[in-house]
Amino acid sequence: MKRWSGVFQLAAVYVGTIIGAGFATGREIVEFFTRFGFIGLIGILISGYLFIFLGSKIMVKAHEIKAVSYEQFNEYLFGKWFSKFMNILMMLMLLGVTAVMLSGAGAVFEEQLNMNKQTGVLLSIFLGLIVMAVGMKGLFAVNTLVVPAMIIFNISIMFATIFKPEFLEAIMKIPHADDGWKAVISPFSYAAFNLAMAQAVLVPVAAEIKDIKTVKYGGILGGVLLTIILVSSHFTLVMIPHVTTYEIPMAVVMKSLAGSLYGIYIFIIFGEIFTSIIGGVFGLEKQLANYWNGRRIFITLGIFGFVYLLSFFEYSQLLSYLYPLFGYLSLLFIILLWMKPAETRL
Repeated sequence: MKRWSGVFQLAAVYVGTIIGAGFATGREIVEFFTRFGFIGLIGILISGYLFIFLGSKIMVKAHEIKAVSYEQFNEYLFGKWFSKFMNILMMLMLLGVTAVMLSGAGAVFEEQLNMNKQTGVLLSIFLGLIVMAVGMKGLFAVNTLVVPAMIIFNISIMFATIFKPEFLEAIMKIPHADDGWKAVISPFSYAAFNLAMAQAVLVPVAAEIKDIKTVKYGGILGGVLLTIILVSSHFTLVMIPHVTTYEIPMAVVMKSLAGSLYGIYIFIIFGEIFTSIIGGVFGLEKQLANYWNGRRIFITLGIFGFVYLLSFFEYSQLLSYLYPLFGYLSLLFIILLWMKPAETRL
C-alpha cells in the first residue's frame, strides 16, 4: 500500500507539472491538436505514448544515475560540453514557461472573474513562496489535491459532450488549416517540449525516492493519466465553434454545460496553473542553488521577480510563440532519450 501511495503521488506531480496554463485551460490543446480535427486526435495518442514511455524513462534513468538536477541529467544525455549549452537553454525555457503560467493565472482572473490581471499574478507568487518554503512535501501536497479534481471534472465534461448528436461529425472532421503541416510534427514537438520542461521537477523528485519500482510505475501512471486528460479535453473542445478565439476554451464549455459548478472549475484551472508555476520555480531553484551559497529564499525571490516582469506580455501571445519554438528545440532531447538503453527490467 505504501508503494502505491508513492506511485500515485509521483504520478500526480508528473501530471501537475505538465498540466499548466495552456493545458488546463484548453488553449494549449487547441494550439497543438484540436484545430486539426481528427488528425489532432491521432496526434494526441502519439503524444500519450511518448508521455508514458519517455516520462517513466526520465525518472528511472535519473534514479539509476543518481542525478539530482536537470544539469546532471543533461550531461548524461548530451555529454559534458554540449550539455552546458542545453542547460542554459533549459534555464531560459523554464523562465519563459513559468512566465506563461503566471500570465495564464492573470488571464483566469481577468477573463473569467472580471478582476484585475495582477490579482491573479500576485496571488500566485504569494502562494508559490509559501509552497517553496515547505519544500518537497508542499509540492506533493498541492499536486495530490489538485490533479484528481482536474481528472474528475474533465471526464465529467466529456461525458456531457459525447452523447450530443453532432459529436461524431465534429470528432471526425478535418478542418482546413493554413499551417496544416504542423499537425504531423505537433505530437512530437508537444511531448518533447513538455518532457524537457518536466525533467526539471521529475529528476530531483525521482532522486529522492528509494524504491525504483515506485519511480517506474509512477511515470507510467502519470503518462496514462495525461493521455486520458488530453483525449477527454479534445472530445470536449471540438464541440466549441471558433474554438481558437478563446483564451480559456474549457471554461467556456463549463459555463454552458454546468454553470452551477463553473466557479469550482475556475478554481481547479487556477490550481493546475499554480502546480506548473511551482514546478518551474522548484526546478530552477534546485539548479541555481548549485551556484549560490546564500539563503535559498533569495533565489526563489529572484526567480519570481524575473518571471513577474515577463508575465506582463499577453498570455495567448506568449503561448503561441514560445511553446512551438521550445517544442522544436526540445526534439533533440527526446531523440537522445529514446536512443539511450532501456531501463533495467523490473
